[in-house]
Amino acid sequence: MTVQLDAMPGESACSGSEAFALRVLGTSMEPEFLEGEIILIEPEGLVRDGSFVLAQHAGEWIFRQLCQQANGWTLHALNPAFADRSLPDLSAVRGVIIQKALPGRRRASKRYV
Repeated sequence: MTVQLDAMPGESACSGSEAFALRVLGTSMEPEFLEGEIILIEPEGLVRDGSFVLAQHAGEWIFRQLCQQANGWTLHALNPAFADRSLPDLSAVRGVIIQKALPGRRRASKRYV
């Protein structure tokens, strides 16, 4: 699943530690995250096994679930039609998803921390 970025994190007038929002594109994180939902990312959020994260992998910004493996980390897609991606360490992780919302539906919001 890719995410729509108007500006890359750290390339705006905002501080690199400020939370920012992105729109979900694609279906790799269904059924938990649907296309069109807005996710809120905390750049300095606590990264741990099972966290939903924004990462830069192979030149692409992606949104996945972080899973710890014996030999490193995996960016896991919730939709089984998409392959997982290996990470040797956490340097590619740029933030932790802390909330999601469906535009126009305040009650459809969900927090992850």
